[in-house]
Amino acid sequence: MHSQKAILITYPDNDSINEALSLSESADYSIIDIVKQKHLTKSKFGIGSGKACEVKEIVLKNHVKNIIFDEVLKPSQQYNLTKLCNVHVIDRERLILEIFEKRATNAESHIQIKLAQLKYDMVRTKEKVRLAKLREQPGFFGLGKYDADISLLDLRTRITHLQRKLKKEELRKKMYRKSRSKSGFPIVSFVGYTSAGKTTLFNRLTGETKNTGGGMFTTLSTFTRNVNLRDGKILLSDTVGFISKLPAYMIDAFKSTLLELTYSDLILLVIDINQSISEIKKKLRSSMVVMNELLIPMTKVIYLLNKVDLTTIEDAYEKFHNLKIADSQINVLPVSALTGYNLEKLKSLINDIVFPNQYSLLIQKQHNRENKTGIKL
Repeated sequence: MHSQKAILITYPDNDSINEALSLSESADYSIIDIVKQKHLTKSKFGIGSGKACEVKEIVLKNHVKNIIFDEVLKPSQQYNLTKLCNVHVIDRERLILEIFEKRATNAESHIQIKLAQLKYDMVRTKEKVRLAKLREQPGFFGLGKYDADISLLDLRTRITHLQRKLKKEELRKKMYRKSRSKSGFPIVSFVGYTSAGKTTLFNRLTGETKNTGGGMFTTLSTFTRNVNLRDGKILLSDTVGFISKLPAYMIDAFKSTLLELTYSDLILLVIDINQSISEIKKKLRSSMVVMNELLIPMTKVIYLLNKVDLTTIEDAYEKFHNLKIADSQINVLPVSALTGYNLEKLKSLINDIVFPNQYSLLIQKQHNRENKTGIKL
């Protein structure tokens, strides 16, 4: 597919620019110019009127048909910028939805994404109805009062239909989980910010060849494989990545997928440690928000400091210490999905946590042998 040319409006710091570029490229947009602004939540256009006029000039000069706005825009802001520049304005939420649509691989993820898209449209249609009734902007987005009312009713009907479909999928998954739990195999799941390296680590531990290229959100549906450890077999799952500013309705749309995490015996929280401490904090916070929403106890978590091949072990631990995670029983391990560094140690750590009885028995046997020989093994 040919990428479409677009202008990107984002924050001036490098981390925001890089993430916005990655999101844009993942949605098949080719960024030909970047407009940087400290404030992207101003009333009329999201940016100041003067800057909005500058953006219009860039649009005309480069003949582009898309503006990507790296923030959540109100419907009125989106309308105002669209009207001024006469191009398609894609805010951060819409951009993520476009990526999700491209990444969908099964019936459930298609339903989840369509539901999220309809809820996104619902917010904008409600604004159309409000303005049409107040007659502040007749024909807002090309709709009169009657058309807006009909559109809103249609959206509600379609949302209800998709929610019923997802409910059936949740029941099917519930039955599957019951049969899976009878197997007695512990469930271990990767979680973390998108592009932190979850899928690459999953491939390393399972021998799979899941796609890890082509941008962000390469995994949307839970993918599970068996892994043999020292004391038994586990079920290892790769899951959808998190991202900052993910609205509640998107989390809700993917609830049936995210609920898989609540049944995990152990969570492997992957952190890209080769970033600035401010960026690590932001991304960790985004992961924590979703995990708290799902009521996942942090006692189940192993923190994996990934990409240590690009930094030093000392730097990785120092950054993690600066995160100030208050937990005396914390499990943290620097790893490299690229080189395989510490992955055998990770497998051993997982084994000792999910098979505690076997581990205790091993320690007891070692202790008994030490007592008999007087030599510490």
